[in-house]
Parts: sequence; structure tokens; C-alpha cells
Amino acid sequence: MQSITGKLSEFICGLTFEKIPPSALERIKISILDTLGCALSGSQFEWARAVNDFVQSQQGVPEATLWATPFKGPAANVVLGNGTMAHSFDFDDYFHKAKLHPSAPVIPAALAVGEKERIDGKKLITAIAAGIETMTHIGRGINPAASRARGWHLTGTCGTFGAAAAAGKIWDFDTRTMTSALGMAGTQSSGLWAFTADGSESKRFHPGRAAQSGIIAASLAAGGYRGPAKIIEAADGGLFKATSDDFDFARVTEGLGEIFDCEEIGIKPHAACASLHSSVDAVLGLKSENRLSVQDIQTVHVYNSELVNLQCGFPYEPMGALQAQMSMQYCVARALMDGMLYLDQFSKEKLSEPAALDLAGRVIFVLDEEINRIYPREFPSVVEIIMKDGRKFKTRVDMPKGSPANPVTWEDVRQKFAMLSLPVIGENKVAALTEMIMRIDTVNDVGRIAALLAG
Repeated sequence: MQSITGKLSEFICGLTFEKIPPSALERIKISILDTLGCALSGSQFEWARAVNDFVQSQQGVPEATLWATPFKGPAANVVLGNGTMAHSFDFDDYFHKAKLHPSAPVIPAALAVGEKERIDGKKLITAIAAGIETMTHIGRGINPAASRARGWHLTGTCGTFGAAAAAGKIWDFDTRTMTSALGMAGTQSSGLWAFTADGSESKRFHPGRAAQSGIIAASLAAGGYRGPAKIIEAADGGLFKATSDDFDFARVTEGLGEIFDCEEIGIKPHAACASLHSSVDAVLGLKSENRLSVQDIQTVHVYNSELVNLQCGFPYEPMGALQAQMSMQYCVARALMDGMLYLDQFSKEKLSEPAALDLAGRVIFVLDEEINRIYPREFPSVVEIIMKDGRKFKTRVDMPKGSPANPVTWEDVRQKFAMLSLPVIGENKVAALTEMIMRIDTVNDVGRIAALLAG
């Protein structure tokens, strides 16, 4: 009987550009532009600079570009920096049904290998589609809620597979070699959720490390290294048994190649954990519609799931930007105060602002049994604002802005990309990259994209 890992390999190897639906193609283009904007902006943060300094210190063969720098090095090294930059401010896209960020590991891996091999845009898109579908389908089957409850970050644990699939697709692997690549990717799966305990920045690093591990896995497989053929389903040491208490192998291949998860990727309008976006949209809507004054707010009740409470419901203390971006209390309070959650809302000064700390302390989680049953298949939230004079305002947001049910437009993404990347690469490169990504299926050498991303 063919293994689950083998079936995934067959899908990856059999995928062609012509099999990708036009709607999925458009969403991939949007994700590429959004990811590049997040990475360029992310290059300016100290944690990304630390990783980039390390990458450059390793030197090596100049195969691929470390974005926002003039450096070129081995593809397997520069993706550590590029993937970290893409996730450097938690502003990159997400796939809610698997609780992961698909583009941050896959797109840097595909672009780095693609630059090295001088591939065209169609081959790049096909590799990205293969990587994203592989990553999201593994995430579906693992049961993201169960795996996350055990402390795993699925972007890291599933991202290695996505990056290996993208690299192997570019290198035209047969199914046997691809299976080995996935096996070697899976044995490197990692990414733990301990960062909210002390405000550290480890989460930013997970997609970069996943992209690096995926390229290493594919490189080893290309050289004949044999990886485990049942890395997903092995009873002893398979990914699912090791990282989840409640998984379903059938979901890995369900709809594979027929329904493309690429079409359901969410784009973030808020620089915060995606699980909080419905709550943020709800408080922004209530404040605007009812002209509420923040000074008159007594309490804010956020009705949501146990897992969102585990992930984001901890008592807020100003420990750093990432911890604040994951904090229900801070994000709801800051959205009410500033009317947005962008980069400036997570500055050092704002994280410890007395008024924000006071309001954050009055944001209270309430378990909603219905939401608890459907999360993360859906990302709803109910918010109730109670005023000091006793008035109450309550609303429900089923899916946030940027999600598949409430999608952003090309113009929304173009504006986000411009705002994020303009300070880093300037107006001319912003315009050129935007135009090139919109017509990427006509580009004959993706190295042209890398040239525009160089600092």
C-alpha cells in the first residue's frame, strides 16, 4: 500500500502550471507580493539583522540573494535570512484551517532555488503551489488545534515539507527522490511556542529555519540520500504521532490536486496574530459605528475558543513586540486607542504606555462554546464593550478582513506592499517589482526579481 508521504510526492511531481486554476494563480501572485513586502520591511528589525549578519558571516558560493542586502550566498543559507524577514513582524499571510503561515517558508525557498537555477515565472509559480499545497494539507491532517495545544508552531513543523517540495519541484524530482526529500524535511521539523512566556523572538526565526531545512533536505535527496518514506504516518516517530494527539491521515490527501488551498490564503491588514483579527475588526467596528470614547470604556469581553485563550489570552506585560502581537489584551486595547494595528502600534514606547496597560487589563476572555467547536476551521469572535455608564455594545465577526470570506483586493495588497517596501528599496523598485509580480507568469528569469530585491 502506498504511503501518505508517497501520495504527496506523486501530487508534487505531477503538478504542472496548466493544472493550477486561474483563481489560485492570482492568489499566488498576491501572496508573492505580500511576502516580499513583509520581508523588505522585516529586514529593518534587529532580530532580522542578527540572522542576516550570521548568514553573511558564513559567506559561501554566491547562488542566491539575501534580500535588502548586496550579499549573495548559498541558497540553503540565504533562505534562513529571507524566511525570517518574511515573518519578521507577523504581518505575512496565513492559512487559517491549518493555523500556519504558508508563504514565509515556501516563497523564499522557491525564489532562492529558482534564482540559482535561472528558472522562469511559470516554473516558480508551480513550485510555490506545490509547496503551499503540501504544507497546508499536512497541516490539515495533523489537526492544527491538537498539535498547537501541545506547543508546536505549525509554520515550523510543516514548513520544512513545503520548502522541500518547492525545491524538489524546481529540480524535477521523480517520486522516489521527492519522497526522500519529504522524509529528510520531516525529520528536521521544529518550532516551539515558548516565546510568549518571556517575550523572546524565536517565532520570527521558524519560517527561515524551515526554508533552510527544506532546501537541505531536497539537496541531500538529489545527491542520493534516502529519507524515511513514511515520515508522516510511521507509528514510531512519524510526524503526526510525534506532534499531535488527534490526527487524520485521510485529510492529507483529501481534495489534493482538485481543491487548491492557495485560494484560501488570508492576507493580514493588522500586524498581529491572525487569531485576533476578528476581535480587532469587531472592536474597530463597534467604536466607529457607535462613536465610542475610549475613556468611557469600562470592560471589553472577548468571546472565543479555548485555544485562542491559550495562545493569546495570557495577562499582558510589556515584554516585547512579538509578545504584544500575540496578546489579545494588548491588541484589543491598542486597536481601540489608535484605530489600527500597524507597525507603530508595537513600538517600545507604546508597549508600555500606562493608558494601554490600564485598558488591556480590562480586556477579559470569555469562552464561547460554539466558537470553541468550529475554531480553527473558522476564525470568528464575539466582542462586547461595556461602558462606564452601563451601556453595552456587542457584535460578532465571523471571518476577518483579508480572509477568504472577506478577501482583500489587488489594490489593497499593492498599497500594503508599497507602504512596507518604499522606505527600504525606493519608489522605482517598488513600481518595478509590483509590475513584475503581477505578470510573473511571463517572466523568463526569476533572477530579475532577486535583482530588484537586493540592497
